[in-house]
Amino acid sequence: TDITELTLKSDDFELTVRKGVSITPTSDSGGYSTPYQITPGPVEVAPTPVPKPEPPVPPPGVDQKWEEIKSPMVGTFYSAPAPDEDPFVEVGERISAGQTVCIIEAMKLMNEIEAEVTGQVMEILVKNGEPIEYGQVLMRIQPD
Repeated sequence: TDITELTLKSDDFELTVRKGVSITPTSDSGGYSTPYQITPGPVEVAPTPVPKPEPPVPPPGVDQKWEEIKSPMVGTFYSAPAPDEDPFVEVGERISAGQTVCIIEAMKLMNEIEAEVTGQVMEILVKNGEPIEYGQVLMRIQPD
């Protein structure tokens, strides 16, 4: 790095860090009275092995033809537009492509999630108000 000196000042405190020079305390707070040398050494970082991802395997009993609605973000899953209202969809209900199936709250923003296919809701895998992860399967749809 090109930085050779860094100084941090506060009302009653000052800290200066210099690269490649002796450091002597500047306050009378009982610190070290003998200067000492800080010599930066080489830092070796071993590469972290990245496991090869395995193809996802559907749970037993899941029809291979079902489409999955996955979360496009991390957030909180809401099945209804408001706590006192009916859910957007229920298991067994027929839905159309473009229809809102849930809301994901992320950073105080409500994001409507729409179905990409027309079909029947076979499973809803998340409970209302539950935190969800990016890519988590929310619902499974049997397309027409």
